Amino acid sequence: MLETLSDREREVLDCVLEGHTYSSAARLLGLSPHTVDTYMRRVRAKAGVSNRMQLLRLAMIDALGEGTGDTGLTRGHAHPDRR
Repeated sequence: MLETLSDREREVLDCVLEGHTYSSAARLLGLSPHTVDTYMRRVRAKAGVSNRMQLLRLAMIDALGEGTGDTGLTRGHAHPDRR
């Protein structure tokens, strides 16, 4: 699921999960808000979810080490199997 995200999709997702709006994420990443929306639609489709809260839940499960795969959403923290 989330392990299939591109680097840019993960970057956009990280910004949104950190609390940025699409507009502020776009400014931070040098993109248009429409482009951020496009990336987020792709992320939701790949993850098989329909909203941000479901994405947050997947990221939290991964961060706690209870997920089935490495989502790359634990910025700055190595996956336990990769230390």
